[in-house]
Amino acid sequence: DADGIRIDFPEGWVHVRKSNTEPIVRIYSEGTSTEEAERLVSMVEKVLQTAGS
Repeated sequence: DADGIRIDFPEGWVHVRKSNTEPIVRIYSEGTSTEEAERLVSMVEKVLQTAGS
């Protein structure tokens, strides 16, 4: 059973998974800087919001 999905980018990675205890999706990230990690999260959030529309 997979625990979400990890997406690798040249500048970092993002891991997206559903919470087992809350009705939410969790997004974890790592980047070459804090700003880059936040940018990756923002990008994935926009994709998820578009997919959910």
